[in-house]
Amino acid sequence: MASRAKRRATESGVSRPPGAPVKHEEEEEEDEVEDEEEDEDEDSDEAEGEDDEIVDEEVNIEFEAYSISDNDYDGIKKLLQQLFLKAPVNTAELTDLLIQQNHIGSVIKQTNVSEDSDDDMDEDEIFGFISLLNLTERKGTQCAEQIKELVLSFCEKNCEKSMVEQLDKLLNDTTKPVGFLLSERFINVPPQIALPMHQQLQKELAEAHKTNKPCGKCYFYLLISKTFVEAGRSNSKKRWNRQKKDVLMFANAEEEFFYEKAILEFSYSVQEDSDTCLGGRWSFDDVPMKPLRTVMLIPGDKMSEIMEKLKEHLSI
Repeated sequence: MASRAKRRATESGVSRPPGAPVKHEEEEEEDEVEDEEEDEDEDSDEAEGEDDEIVDEEVNIEFEAYSISDNDYDGIKKLLQQLFLKAPVNTAELTDLLIQQNHIGSVIKQTNVSEDSDDDMDEDEIFGFISLLNLTERKGTQCAEQIKELVLSFCEKNCEKSMVEQLDKLLNDTTKPVGFLLSERFINVPPQIALPMHQQLQKELAEAHKTNKPCGKCYFYLLISKTFVEAGRSNSKKRWNRQKKDVLMFANAEEEFFYEKAILEFSYSVQEDSDTCLGGRWSFDDVPMKPLRTVMLIPGDKMSEIMEKLKEHLSI
């Protein structure tokens, strides 16, 4: 499965103002000294201006999905850290578990990386991945327990007591397994790639259920989504649950369709945990954004409807 993407250069510079005066040899000696200084500045500006010229350059990159393997450890762990930031979750153990159950899940890599590539691209570098951890099956492992504790603790801080009790009951009901759905990618990977990735995962989960392999039937899907709100918006009760859909902005655009089908959802701020490397300092149309994490619990029988929505909006 392959998808086209367009990567936008991020360099920026200050170009030389149009109509800037040009000095001539017959001008006075004092001006010649100024000339030399200005020429140096102009040379620097021209070099920076060259960067401006490639800001809007579009580069076609072919992405392809592969089964998860041991070589993907560093890439998956890095993407997990991008999601959890400084939260106390053992991402090393979680990465190991995802690799062990490689009958489900995929990683996104660039197709046919040439040896003479100017980008020094590692052919094993991953741009995203999708997988699922069955929290019920993995009960007792450190990372599974930490994930449950994380969402419950933030639920207690941001939601009514009735929602906390509901979430706690659902996470600990061993008769109705909960799958922690993970779909992470770098921002330059387009949302269109999410459609085949999710479709493939659903096929793999159905096959796992049929053959009694781990991560089979899930009655609910737990999702932690990277979201944002305008920094100026605030809630007097400091609670981010019941955020209107048009207020929340999703880093992974397709996760809005999961949000629509959630029976339980709330958000919490990660602004204090974010940095420029992992969390990023986000703005849309020059409006500063506050980074959140939005927790959702989606019934398993709603996944087919969500897949139809993805197909409708993300088909290439």
